[in-house]
Amino acid sequence: MKRSISIALAFVGLMVGAGFATGQEVIQYFISFGLTGIWGVVLSGVLMTLAGAVILQLGSYFIADEHNTVFRNVSHPIVSRILDWSVVLTLFAVGFVMLAGAGSNLEQQFGLKSFIGAGIMTLMVIATGFLDVDKVSNIISMITPVIIIAVVFVFGWTMLHLPESTAGLSEMAAEKSSPVSPWWLSALNYNGLALMLGVSMCLVIGGSHSDPKAAGRGGLMGGLLYTLMLLMAALSLFFNGPLVLDAPVPMLELFNSINPWLAQIMVWIIFAMIYNTCIGMFYALGRRLTASKPERFAPVYIGVCLIGYAVSFVGFSTLMTYVYPIIGYIGILMVMVLVAWWAKSRVRINRESKIRERIGALLHRRLHPERRYTRKHAQQLRKAAEAADAPNRDIVEMIGEEVSAELEADPEVDYERPDNILPPKGKTDPAIDDASDSHSPAKN
Repeated sequence: MKRSISIALAFVGLMVGAGFATGQEVIQYFISFGLTGIWGVVLSGVLMTLAGAVILQLGSYFIADEHNTVFRNVSHPIVSRILDWSVVLTLFAVGFVMLAGAGSNLEQQFGLKSFIGAGIMTLMVIATGFLDVDKVSNIISMITPVIIIAVVFVFGWTMLHLPESTAGLSEMAAEKSSPVSPWWLSALNYNGLALMLGVSMCLVIGGSHSDPKAAGRGGLMGGLLYTLMLLMAALSLFFNGPLVLDAPVPMLELFNSINPWLAQIMVWIIFAMIYNTCIGMFYALGRRLTASKPERFAPVYIGVCLIGYAVSFVGFSTLMTYVYPIIGYIGILMVMVLVAWWAKSRVRINRESKIRERIGALLHRRLHPERRYTRKHAQQLRKAAEAADAPNRDIVEMIGEEVSAELEADPEVDYERPDNILPPKGKTDPAIDDASDSHSPAKN
C-alpha cells in the first residue's frame, strides 16, 4: 500500500501543473459550459483515473525508462513514431504557452507588460538548463503541495461565502467561449491534453516500480485525488464567476478578491509552477532533439527557448484556445492505443504480476537475515525469473533493490545491505544454505 500511495502522490504532482494552478484551463474546458460543465469535470475525472491506472501499469509492466519503450511495444512502428513526435511537439507547445502564462501572471498582478514577464521566465529557463536541472526541479516541485493546499483553502472559503443567489451564474459562465464543444468532448479533450503532457513521466514513474498491480492501484488512487481537486477548483471558479471569468489568471484574481496579501503570495506560487513546467518541457525537448548529437545541446536548447519566447507574444489565452485542443485530440488517440493494448493483454499483465510477486517473496527470503534460503529456493527463483516477460536478470535485480530498501527501512530487522543483491553471472549464490534444504521450525 505504501508503494501505491507513493505512486499516487507522484501522479498527482505531475498532473497538477502550472495550467491547473492558473485556473484558465478549468474555465475554458469546463466552466464555459455553465453548470453542465461540472458533469464534464466528473467525466474527465473518471477517465483520468482509469487512463492513469492503465498508463502507470503499462510503464511498470515494460519497466519503461522512456515513453518510446512502451509506444514501440503496443503499436505499429508508424503509429509509434507519430506518438513519439506528438509528445515532442507537445513539449514545445506547452513550453511556449507557459512562457505566455508567465507574462500574463505578472502583468495581472503588477502591471508589467506581458513580454517582460515572459522574457524573465525565458532567461531563467535558459540559465537553469545548464545547471543541475534535477535538483532545481525537485526543489520547485515542492510547490505542488502548496497548490493543493491553496485549492483546498479557496474551496473552503467559497463554500463559506456562497452567493445569496446562483441565478444567472450558469448563463454568465456560458458566455465564455470554449475551444472544444460539446461539454463531453471538451472533457475528453482535456484528458487527452493532460495525459499527453504527462505521459512520458507517468510511464517512467510506473517503470520505476516492479509491481504492475501496485502501479495500477497508485493510478486509481491518484486519479481519484486529482478528480477531487479538479472538482474543488471548478466549483470555486464557478461560484465566483463574476470576479474571475474575464481574468487572464483566474485563480490569482480569486485570491486577490479574498485578500490582496494572499494574491502577493499566490502570484509567486503560480510563477514557480510555471517555471517548473517550462524547464521540464524545454529541457526534455532539447535532450530529445539532440539525442544523437549531445554536444549540440547548448545551441539547440537556447534556440528552442528563444523560438518559444517569440511565439508567446500571441498571448496566453489565445494560445490555449488554438494549441491545446490539437494536443488534446492527439492525446485521445494515444490513450485509445494504450488502453486497447492493455485490454487485450490483461491476462498477460496479471500473470506477470504474480510472477514478480513470487520473485519478491523468494528475494525477501534470500535477503532477510533471519530466514533460510536453500538450493530449492534458488531453483524456484531462477525458474520464476525465466518465466517473466521482462529480461530475467533485470527484473530480479530491480525487485531485489526494492526488497533490500524495504528491509533497510524496517526497524525490527537488523539488516546490512550486501555489496551485490545478486551473485555475478555463473557464480554460486553465497546466500544458499548448504546444510539442509528443509525448513527449520525456528527459521521459516
